[in-house]
Amino acid sequence: MSLSQVVEALLFSAQKPLSLRDLCTAIKAAGDDDELAPNEFASGSEAEIATTLEQLKIEYIDQGRAFRLVEKAEGWQLASDPVYAPWVRQLFPATKPARLTPPALETLAIIAYRQPITRADVEAVRGVAIESVLQTLMERGLVKISGRADVPGRPLLYETTQFFLDHFGLRNLDELPNAEELKRRYLPSAPRPQESPSSDNAKKPGAPDASKAREKEQVPTTPE
Repeated sequence: MSLSQVVEALLFSAQKPLSLRDLCTAIKAAGDDDELAPNEFASGSEAEIATTLEQLKIEYIDQGRAFRLVEKAEGWQLASDPVYAPWVRQLFPATKPARLTPPALETLAIIAYRQPITRADVEAVRGVAIESVLQTLMERGLVKISGRADVPGRPLLYETTQFFLDHFGLRNLDELPNAEELKRRYLPSAPRPQESPSSDNAKKPGAPDASKAREKEQVPTTPE
């Protein structure tokens, strides 16, 4: 038995991606069961497990296996090779969700690269209203509300979700194509609303009465 086989068994049995910490915890905890033989892998580190994962990933590709070891945002997971999708798809005959429309993809891209961002700022870039498109992205679980902007009116902020990363096979947002370049590129933004002057300030003691000042200016002087 090898560490590689243990890691492979864990990945095969898991119903979700496993992080390095998940794998390390499971491997070390096996020694707590008195029915098992002494755990020879209890001293393994996350670094050793990471090396093992990379080796398995290469091994599956070299052997031409029908599955792959992929790293997702939450961890590592075994998945079928996309080339076999036409056959694998037959096991899941449920109605497939409709593809995103070009406007939805454009809106999603703006949010992904400039998040968190307000709806008004996205509309300033696209030049059209995006209320229905934004609702669709939220229903698909690709976008969520992340808070409110610290500007007058406190508009909602939107950002992508964990499902967005999983759906597009990304570990983090830095893996977006040309992420650094596109984050720096200028994009138009919505004009910021101005705060109205506080009525309290106008009534402060000692403050000049603007209306009286105007009246005084309009009073004609009598020639002597």
